[in-house]
Amino acid sequence: MFGLELSTGVDDVVQKIEKLPTDLFAETLQVILVHLQDQSRAVDLIENCDKFQRAGINLDQKAVQDIIRLMSHYFRLAAKSNLSADALVSKLTECSSKWSKAKLQLVHQFWTEHGALLHAQKEVLTMASIGQLVDIQWKLGMAVSSDSCRSLNSSFISVLMKIADTSGEVSYKSFEMTVQQFQNFHRQFKEMASVLETV
Repeated sequence: MFGLELSTGVDDVVQKIEKLPTDLFAETLQVILVHLQDQSRAVDLIENCDKFQRAGINLDQKAVQDIIRLMSHYFRLAAKSNLSADALVSKLTECSSKWSKAKLQLVHQFWTEHGALLHAQKEVLTMASIGQLVDIQWKLGMAVSSDSCRSLNSSFISVLMKIADTSGEVSYKSFEMTVQQFQNFHRQFKEMASVLETV
């Protein structure tokens, strides 16, 4: 399927969805819809895996990620194409015959309640594929050896950024800067802040 990357086939993902208790699947759909409505920065994969584990559902991270990706994909498709709940359910049954009536009814219910709002927001935002910065952490360190620091025992700043992409998946990016690079970085942020104050 174009734009949908799964570690297994759609039928396998749907079979995993069918193992979920109705309330847990409903909670997962709610989390995805809240993310897509931009009321939440990301669908936290680890948090969802923990929820599944606490409910006694033993699925690995890839399986949980595939469930989130599949439902996010179809909710986005439905929002972009302004599909009705019936049309969304029809699309889901076209992609797999493994869906139960109960799970499809749940998707129908959630899309009926949230679909129009999500479609309206997608029209306004036009789905830019830009991630969001969720968190940034830093620490000051002392270099013992490095290819970018000229002398040993030089200070450096290590930065870890938590970034949510448009599918809601969280990734981490880290990098190190010399003190001079950090001062330049800081100066640029101060310039951005001063420009934002004039808006």
